[in-house]
Amino acid sequence: MNRQAQAAVLFLLGAALLHAGLTDLYLRYVKAGLRPLVLASGVVLIAAALATAWYERKQAKAGEHRGHHHEPRVSWLLVLPLFALILVAPPALGSYSAMRAGTALQQPYGYDDLPAAGPLRLSLVDYAGRAVYDHGRSLGDREVKLTGFVALDRSGTPYLVRMALSCCAADAQPVKVGLTGRIPPVLQPDTWLEITGTYTARQAKDPVNDGPIPFIEVSGAAPVQEPHDPYDETWNT
Repeated sequence: MNRQAQAAVLFLLGAALLHAGLTDLYLRYVKAGLRPLVLASGVVLIAAALATAWYERKQAKAGEHRGHHHEPRVSWLLVLPLFALILVAPPALGSYSAMRAGTALQQPYGYDDLPAAGPLRLSLVDYAGRAVYDHGRSLGDREVKLTGFVALDRSGTPYLVRMALSCCAADAQPVKVGLTGRIPPVLQPDTWLEITGTYTARQAKDPVNDGPIPFIEVSGAAPVQEPHDPYDETWNT
């Protein structure tokens, strides 16, 4: 690929990164805190593309490229994946990935203070950490609201799941909370639900890695839209 093609590919890749960083598309690939790096990378690539194009034009004017052969036009097919990145948002990881990986719940370094009154809206990772490692002491019998997507194991046991990121979607790992109590009679995998319930001491071992899976005693469930950031970032906190 000649320098003109290189400049074009660099420019398109930089534009794709800027597009992803200026919209919610980047959340399909990396955690929200990395947005500045995505934008900075896009700016650097576009600057490199412009510098490459300027250098190529300068060299051409100096006559240093006489007799230079042209690269095959098929090399321009390399830009097609970039258009896919710009135009097509990949789906977030769901139940298929979650049930083939062991729960990645880790003991948190500490717990934030909870509101003194009202239902507790917790991230699924926060609830799971308090249920397993704090044995529900900070939860008591208070009403808890969790949001996640549904996954079913081979026996049909339903779980509420969020994929937790350390850095990007490539390292996403599931954290699972089992559902017991007033469970909806029909549950479709990958359906997003807001679960209302209370802490229960019931736990299970994940069959994939023997990791702990806490449960929640469900008193109500309602379908919700997938959140704009489907990954849970409360990870290693």
